[in-house]
Amino acid sequence: MDIINGTVVALLWCPQGFAVSSKEGKSMKSIKSSRGFTLIELMIVVAILAILMAIAIPAYQDYTIRSQVSEGMSLAQGARVAVWDRWANSGVFPVDNADAGLPAPVSIQGEYVSEVRVVDGEITVTFGAAGANATIAGDTLILAPVGAVSDSSMQWSCNTGTLESRFLPARCR
Repeated sequence: MDIINGTVVALLWCPQGFAVSSKEGKSMKSIKSSRGFTLIELMIVVAILAILMAIAIPAYQDYTIRSQVSEGMSLAQGARVAVWDRWANSGVFPVDNADAGLPAPVSIQGEYVSEVRVVDGEITVTFGAAGANATIAGDTLILAPVGAVSDSSMQWSCNTGTLESRFLPARCR
């Protein structure tokens, strides 16, 4: 009990919180107790987060693997030029890296690519360097030349190899 402006008041507990009451029984003001989240509200939030993570994590892993495959395509670009050069000058495809004027296959490496090998004009990119995702470790992407000697340009087919189609660059699918 306390006296405020000459009136006796008391702090009373009620189911809605605390209430301040005067001597005359009039409610002067309510003090609502703060409450936390209920268990069901917390469970709903956890369920929503779990659903979002179940969708986002695989999508992100596919994205990172596709970016690793793009490194293979970039490293193969030098071999594509060398194969085209040999083909344009002599009318035959190079039988190996040395014939194409390229270093040994294991010398052409990247963070995700373990080697780039030329065999009879086909370029095989092998993934599995230390940084490569375990899903594509040991997989290959094969770029095969398409065209005739009389053509002034060469097209490349890149939809073969052991990589899953979902990891191939868009132009290879």
